[in-house]
Amino acid sequence: MSYIQTIMPALMQGAVISLELFALTLIFSLPLGLPIALGENTKIAPVRWLCKVYVLVFRGTPLMLQLFFFYFFFPICLNIRMDAFPTAVLTFALNYAAYFAEIYRGGMKSIDVGQYEAAHSLGLSRTQTLFGIVLPQTFRVVIPPISNEIIVLVKDTALASAIALADIMKVSKSIVNRDGSLMAYVIAAAMYLVFSFLVTYLLTKLEKKASLYDGKES
Repeated sequence: MSYIQTIMPALMQGAVISLELFALTLIFSLPLGLPIALGENTKIAPVRWLCKVYVLVFRGTPLMLQLFFFYFFFPICLNIRMDAFPTAVLTFALNYAAYFAEIYRGGMKSIDVGQYEAAHSLGLSRTQTLFGIVLPQTFRVVIPPISNEIIVLVKDTALASAIALADIMKVSKSIVNRDGSLMAYVIAAAMYLVFSFLVTYLLTKLEKKASLYDGKES
């Protein structure tokens, strides 16, 4: 027990960094995914293809490879060096924005064509139709798939240890290498489980509220 008390402060500091990475990734990637999704559906060909290429690149390459690119190769190309934490936030936000963009795009595609026609018959503009009719329904539709991605993000934050970010995974690995005990890994696993449980619980509550708003049984 005394050993656990000794290593807990360092692990808690790593947990705070992981939570900060998680929160900032969501703050930036959730709104960023929407204009990318809209860009994929636009009739302006250059914008549409730019957004499609963006999504293809960030969904088609490993997140860890993207971390290495921004941390090691990106500074060489532009002579700009960032610390591990802002690099991780930038990489995670760009990566998850691509996934959220596809979720948003799928949600918009699920809206019945008749609603667009009804909006047009009422004299609503495309902007009014988008923000007044399509997007409110889209956001309710995409809650379950977005929830799944958010839960995956909880575990993906461990990848940031690859660029020496002192998150839970990096700290626990350092402790294990130093002390030769696997207890740090056990505690780190428990932290991830608790965090995943709390996030899952909150997202489940959100899904139920959205279902009640739609008049469905939860």
